[in-house]
Amino acid sequence: MKRQILVTGGAGFIGSHVAERFALRGDDVTIYDNLSRAALLHKKDAPGTTFNWDHLGRHANVRRVRGDVRDREATVAACAGADVIVHAAAQTAVTTSVTDPAPDFDTNLNGTFNVLEGARLSGRRPAVIYCSTNKVYGENVNAVGLREERERYRFEDRFAHGIPETFSIDGCEHTPYGCSKLGGDLYMQDYARLFGLRVGVFRMSCIYGTRQFGLEDQGWVAWFSIAALTGRPITIFGDGKQVRDVLFVEDLVDAYDAFLESGRPHGLYNMGGGPRHTLSLHELLRLLEEETGTKPPVSYADWRPSDQKVYISDIRRAHDELGWAPRVDPREGVKRLVAWVRDHKEIFAS
Repeated sequence: MKRQILVTGGAGFIGSHVAERFALRGDDVTIYDNLSRAALLHKKDAPGTTFNWDHLGRHANVRRVRGDVRDREATVAACAGADVIVHAAAQTAVTTSVTDPAPDFDTNLNGTFNVLEGARLSGRRPAVIYCSTNKVYGENVNAVGLREERERYRFEDRFAHGIPETFSIDGCEHTPYGCSKLGGDLYMQDYARLFGLRVGVFRMSCIYGTRQFGLEDQGWVAWFSIAALTGRPITIFGDGKQVRDVLFVEDLVDAYDAFLESGRPHGLYNMGGGPRHTLSLHELLRLLEEETGTKPPVSYADWRPSDQKVYISDIRRAHDELGWAPRVDPREGVKRLVAWVRDHKEIFAS
């Protein structure tokens, strides 16, 4: 049965992959985006600002709406006809939130509230997917004991499976970005219970893949890949041994699908590659050198506010409740990303 799908932030990295997945399946998809990436990142013209918007325009069953989740009336109207809402619109850069906190509050918190109100007031009772973040745990993650190795840090054995959904969110620094996303996360959970909305909250770790226009302060796997192929210098904030679990974007969309197909009334999931799919910054640079034959110039700077030395998602709940597991290992995923950057190198030339 054909569904009506609304993807806020549908011209962004994750949103565009979600929109295309549903469009190829035959659903009617509306992408709702204000194309403000460059402005939010304080760049004159961030690469690829309209790339995904133009790419999705080739699908006859994708409708593109220039809209802003901060506009409550327009957002509620956009939600009215949806059977599924995937809320991916956000200000996504941690460093930007520290220098200018207001857009985080306006977009990430107020915008999320507007989407929830649209879902609540809709007569169709849409299912809602919320793109949350591992930053909701803030600096509490840095209290977990670590082992230092030659190229990476490792969690102590007690957290061998990674950070679970029950990990504390309290009593620590989060950055304005983490606070705004946590506020939206809690609103999503509460609307599910208070108003009976069907909501899936996904606290995402490092998502990477094709059509990702990474910059120094957001999208590090893509940024390192772009730098390796264009000869741009890389600044590592910290010592380069920091580790993230990495998840290829197609595996993420599989998880959203699994929740929608599961029939579960609501769910909260830490979402990443888990302990088997991890990379340190040094390990990614080595992998990129093998894939590209080049090594970009690297310099080092101080740690950034609330940087987590290690973050690995405990993904057992998603496996147990949704029957989901990541399929694309980091070597294959980085290979696909490098091939895409190479094929679109002209976008990153300036």
